[in-house]
Amino acid sequence: MTDPVRLSKYLAEQLGCSRREAELYIEGGWVSVDGQVIETPWFKVTEQQVQLLPGATATEVPPVTLLLHKPAGQLPAEDPSTIQAQLAQATHWSADDARLQPRARHLVQQTALLPLEADDSGLVVFSQQREVIRKLGDPRDKLEQEFVVEVSGDAEEGGLELLARGIGHRGKILPKAKASWQNETRLRIVIKAPQPGDLRQLCESIGLRMLSAKRIRIGRLSMAKLPLGEWRFLGEHERF
Repeated sequence: MTDPVRLSKYLAEQLGCSRREAELYIEGGWVSVDGQVIETPWFKVTEQQVQLLPGATATEVPPVTLLLHKPAGQLPAEDPSTIQAQLAQATHWSADDARLQPRARHLVQQTALLPLEADDSGLVVFSQQREVIRKLGDPRDKLEQEFVVEVSGDAEEGGLELLARGIGHRGKILPKAKASWQNETRLRIVIKAPQPGDLRQLCESIGLRMLSAKRIRIGRLSMAKLPLGEWRFLGEHERF
């Protein structure tokens, strides 16, 4: 039995290419080991059958932005390893653009943007793309965020108008919010750059108790039909 070697080293020797080119083939999903595509260059091989798939190109996997429908109760993912684990546990949406194929490289070195609180659900964004990170991370670029909020209690008369004008609560001036009733227990709230606790305090300020909150839109981008616990790619022509 031969000693195990890294797949990238083995492939480079077989193809007569550089180690970096071999890594790009592997990360791009162009290499199979015993018929199974392997995307990790450090995967160890011995006597398995290693093949370069037809149409292979040694090019870097382009950076992507991923949209996740976060379940309530899931802690915000901030550091790269936690983000990678959270995305790996989620499912790629089967109705996503078929031209975009998930690669292991898509789940690493992601930046979490506009995170939700642990108890909240809805649309969250992870990105490797500089322009998206810059736009969503710029405190001056306050995009609208839309939430569906389940509440209990009776709102004070004229409460929604107070939210639109701006209201103080517990010594804090809360951000202005456009709110409308969807039904007797559900509010739709549109707000810019909410901070942790803002939605709950907005509800409390007009006599309501917030039971749950789900973010359904960031800027121009709606969560639409993305199922709970699943993620999809941000499309080439989609913008926040």
